[in-house]
Amino acid sequence: MATRSRKSKRDIEKNYPAKQFVAKLRRLADCIENGDRFRIQVAGERVTIPPNATINIEHERGSDEEEIEFQLKWPND
Repeated sequence: MATRSRKSKRDIEKNYPAKQFVAKLRRLADCIENGDRFRIQVAGERVTIPPNATINIEHERGSDEEEIEFQLKWPND
């Protein structure tokens, strides 16, 4: 019986030039619109986001800065 290897915890933040970020957003939007899986590589690791991922937008405000996060969440396999 084959067992899946457990993925290690990870918390990566990766900066992209505006053109690359826009291209990734366009690909993501197309996948969401078409109900397809979205595949992306972040800091050397390939990630596949299923079409049924939960999508939300988070806004945080601190004393020195604000942040908007576009989030996609799904259960680990």
